[in-house]
Amino acid sequence: MSLRLSTVILPVDRWHEGGRAKWQRAEELGFHAAYTYDHLSWRTFRDGPWFGALPTLTAAAGATERLRLGTLVTSVKPFSPTAC
Repeated sequence: MSLRLSTVILPVDRWHEGGRAKWQRAEELGFHAAYTYDHLSWRTFRDGPWFGALPTLTAAAGATERLRLGTLVTSVKPFSPTAC
């Protein structure tokens, strides 16, 4: 049995400003899986951008090859499909 390590990547960076690179770096470092959160706001990141977990994971899937992806927290938020 081998040891598998996972990491958490917070969805606070725009994709073209380092977000993509973080997911790719996790894969390069050999992590088995990477997870993200889906919150309305969180601690010190309250006043900055916080991107949705599912769109972030969708983009991460396109930017990585072997990294398993998932959410640690998925919020049940009221979304309007017309507001997207």
